[in-house]
Amino acid sequence: MNRRIKTLVALPLAATLAAIGMTTATSGASGDTVNVVGYSTISAGYTALETAFEATPAGQGVTFTNSFGASGTQAQDVAAGQPADIVNLSLIPDLNTDVKAGVVPRNWQTYPAAKAANGFVADSVPVLVVRPGNPLNITGWNSLTGSGVQIVTPDPISSGSAKWNLLGAYYSQVLQGKKKVEPHNFLNSVVKNTVSEPSSGSKALSTFLAGTGNVLIAYESDAQEALANGSKIQIVYPTQNILIQTPAALTTTGLNNPGAVAFFKYLFSVPGQTILTQQHYRSTLSGAEGTSLNSAFYSPTSLTSIAKLGGWSKVWAQFFSSTGLFTRIENAHGYTT
Repeated sequence: MNRRIKTLVALPLAATLAAIGMTTATSGASGDTVNVVGYSTISAGYTALETAFEATPAGQGVTFTNSFGASGTQAQDVAAGQPADIVNLSLIPDLNTDVKAGVVPRNWQTYPAAKAANGFVADSVPVLVVRPGNPLNITGWNSLTGSGVQIVTPDPISSGSAKWNLLGAYYSQVLQGKKKVEPHNFLNSVVKNTVSEPSSGSKALSTFLAGTGNVLIAYESDAQEALANGSKIQIVYPTQNILIQTPAALTTTGLNNPGAVAFFKYLFSVPGQTILTQQHYRSTLSGAEGTSLNSAFYSPTSLTSIAKLGGWSKVWAQFFSSTGLFTRIENAHGYTT
């Protein structure tokens, strides 16, 4: 399905980057096909974004091909040659897979359109999804270790959502002032109560809606979208949480595709960010515009972020490396990582 409608002449990188920051519509976009590759749960968001963009002057004649799935798997597929002009993944380590493969430029966070947001196109937080009436009286992260709790959360091998969920659970204890061994033991109990680890966030939601488990850990955006679509669920909003920041970048191919450049700029514009908040994602716009767009979202009492934790290199080594805490706990409970 991924295809090119026409061959484009490569532009010098500096000129292309300057074009991304222009306030006028990018010329020459008509007839371009833009290949978008992203993590599973952002699919509905891009459907809305692409439809709206196609109605703008910059989007006239632009068409899209989309591929959405588990973030880690998507990153590996792009690195292996899957066509992509824009990638939107769950976390920076997945995007770094494509940087190392030479598919995404190393300076992706400094593209003019994305620079103010440091390359993050949308934010979210993990939430707890329960059955109607909340029969187990789940009130927050601490409830997940109770008797009879059966958790559904994605597979951390393939899913970025799963990694955010594990970090949210672990740091909920740190944010409560608990010592190192207590968050470790808490997470061990959470994994022990996990009954299903589907390959992606969207598959985890489908698994839960089909009847497996009684608590789903999911992106706030995904849970609110399911609720808005009539799913018989309730959402529990944890008091302690971690900020999910999802990076987006133009690939080296996308930098030379006027339609992709114009659409990428649109993602970070006020209209694009407004659509994302309508799709239940938190805006990454700064200042009054971002504050206004995010006013409807709940505010955790305590909120941490990867930056506050020392950056992804530190977090990855501590938790997700071959000797990391999460890897050891998952392996101990029979999940091969």
